[in-house]
Amino acid sequence: MHYARTAAVVLALAAAGSTLCATTPATAVVGGAPVPATAYPWLGAISSPAFPLRPGGQFCGGALIAPDKVLTAAHCAVFAQPAPGALRVTFGRADLTRHDGITVGVKAIRVDPAFHVSTFDGDLSFHHDIAVLTLATPLKRPTARVAAPHGRTGTVVGWGATSDADDSNAQLRAVTVPLATDASCATAYGPEFVPAEALCAGSTTADTGEYDSGGPLLVDGAVAGITSWGKGSAQPGYPGVYARIPSTGL
Repeated sequence: MHYARTAAVVLALAAAGSTLCATTPATAVVGGAPVPATAYPWLGAISSPAFPLRPGGQFCGGALIAPDKVLTAAHCAVFAQPAPGALRVTFGRADLTRHDGITVGVKAIRVDPAFHVSTFDGDLSFHHDIAVLTLATPLKRPTARVAAPHGRTGTVVGWGATSDADDSNAQLRAVTVPLATDASCATAYGPEFVPAEALCAGSTTADTGEYDSGGPLLVDGAVAGITSWGKGSAQPGYPGVYARIPSTGL
């Protein structure tokens, strides 16, 4: 989950006249297989017409948790807080190059007040990386459940890159990932990993990638974490880092 495209997103949105913070998108699913949009009807592709580098302007994912609320990563949305209308969320689209599904505008963005950015080995690392988008129009669609992480495996899903060397993927993909222990994650990331607000998952054969940020880590079908950051994708010794979802809400 590297951030080579961050500057491109900042420049694109700056050209659109937005006031920006330089902490924008990240991370596709490495080692996964294509899945139909009907398998995840609550999954949204977050996009902006000011980001032409990706089909449909997609750069992050999110989960519909109420008719007008989308749960995503703070770093996917904080830059657009002054102009939430710059964002769109599309549901029901497995192939970003197509025009099916439904696209809805965003009218408000709420970012976890504790959200902040630091660095790890030259990459951005995010803390309390949670945001909720309020849609301009409520939707009559299934919503995702939210639950605490447990067990040994989870599922990640998104339209992101399938490797650090190839970010051309436009298909929705999913893969099963092992959940890492807090101890192993602390070994990988040192003090940048704070178990009270994050957890880790992934392996050298299954991970999230660029443009997957904001998408869900699912455990037993419920959202147990939000794709946040990591050192590369599927790198040995460096699982992906996922934001825990606050039990008190935002």
